[in-house]
Amino acid sequence: MDVLAVIHGEKVRAGVFGDAVAARGHRLEEWSLAWGTSPPRPLDAYGAVLVFGGAMHADQEGHHPWLREENLFLQRLLDLHKPVLGICLGAQLLAKAAHAHVGPAKEPEIGWYSVELTDDARDDPVLGRLPARFDAFQWHYYVHALPAGAIELARNDLCTQAFRLGDSAWGVQFHPEVTLGQIESWMQDDEPVPPGLLDETRKRIDGWNELGRSLCDAFVGAAERVAAPA
Repeated sequence: MDVLAVIHGEKVRAGVFGDAVAARGHRLEEWSLAWGTSPPRPLDAYGAVLVFGGAMHADQEGHHPWLREENLFLQRLLDLHKPVLGICLGAQLLAKAAHAHVGPAKEPEIGWYSVELTDDARDDPVLGRLPARFDAFQWHYYVHALPAGAIELARNDLCTQAFRLGDSAWGVQFHPEVTLGQIESWMQDDEPVPPGLLDETRKRIDGWNELGRSLCDAFVGAAERVAAPA
């Protein structure tokens, strides 16, 4: 099975999710709407789609006109019931494609924040693998409302942290894919980050990467079941 990775910049790529896809014997292909090209192959060629984060915001079509095309692309994925997992900006874009509101958060989450699964997550094929409560690495300034018909799978005091829409679409606000190298590169580019964040991240990253691989493995497993012949 081939997996399409929709990316939004050189520093927001597959991270440890690439390891999880390869470990299950599948191939990951990267593509971006910002490149102005069609996907490498027709959508039917892919068993699943991963939509990653980015430095832009979901409502910045004026600065990034290709976001309008991505909205249509994601709506098509939802219509086709193609297994899709959105991460941070990717989750916000999925929510927007499902006609939910996306806008600035009351305050940004930059660093490690507590996340708690909802009761509905216990039997979820993707989020159900995660601990009932955990500290997640976050880097976002926007939040999204829960799409109509979606099930909230995780949250904290600020916002919805994960959801499932139907039986084939998931979104997570945190960054389970991220590597230490990616985080270090974000810190070089962004405004000053919380003191001590890099040291804290270096202590936590191995366990976090293990959780990220497990989450992606569960998603790919769910996609395999969809792709398997009846």
